Amino acid sequence: MKPFFSALFRSKAGLFGWIILIVFVAVAIAAPWLGLPNPIRGSLTARLAPPTWTGLFSPGPHPFGTDQLGRDILSRIVFGSRTTLLIACGAVVLGGIVGVTLGIIAGYFRGFVDSLLMRLVDIQLALPLMLLALLVVAAVGPSTTNLVIVLALTSWIRYARIVRGQVLAVREREFVLSAKAIGASTARIMFSHILPNILTPALVVATLELARVIIMDAALSFIGLGVQPPAPSWGRMLADGRTYISGAWWIVTFPGLAIVLTVLSVNLVGDWLRDYFDPRQRSVR
Repeated sequence: MKPFFSALFRSKAGLFGWIILIVFVAVAIAAPWLGLPNPIRGSLTARLAPPTWTGLFSPGPHPFGTDQLGRDILSRIVFGSRTTLLIACGAVVLGGIVGVTLGIIAGYFRGFVDSLLMRLVDIQLALPLMLLALLVVAAVGPSTTNLVIVLALTSWIRYARIVRGQVLAVREREFVLSAKAIGASTARIMFSHILPNILTPALVVATLELARVIIMDAALSFIGLGVQPPAPSWGRMLADGRTYISGAWWIVTFPGLAIVLTVLSVNLVGDWLRDYFDPRQRSVR
């Protein structure tokens, strides 16, 4: 672990990304115990209250102000982070499992199986992923489970392409040939010998996919096909506040900043992990 932390502290961008990401995850986990107001219950007497630190009149302690229904913005951002991160992480994990498995199968067996799976990848890449997500969500209906499945459907292809290329390089190495020589089963070779050697690029892809999925989740929520009200979500908060942006800027500003900071931190962590695991990149060592 010492080289890990030593490399991390040498990279200001990587360190910043890790800190922001850890803070968001910790706040999301601890949300019920932070003593924040109910994110669903509002008060019309406190509607459109500005943040308390602006010096303007604000009934009650609302550091980020309230929305058009008098709901606390900070509370909705914090509880919305739970939903956003749950959906994003679930989609990345599910998409990763499917994509890595299909990538290993394609790279190991090659031939017809490889051609079939890669043509499937090419077909899906030819479709706009956002349009595909819209069509599927509109057909099956918006829910947390459906969002995870739909977003995973748009992310597995990147894992499959990257992992396939890695497997093609690994499958002819000595330890794989030795496993074949001693009679190891195909499943054992793929998942006990090949899989551990291709997990690093898959991990880097996962971090970059996490950022993309967060943005797609926010976009779907913005147009009403994401998490349904009254449950808080960052994209829905942006949609609700767009008509008040001229007079109540805080309604869209703080959820927008939450999305920007989360995506930025995930991208920085992904870039740092790519450099850390790449032996040719010595600048972070």
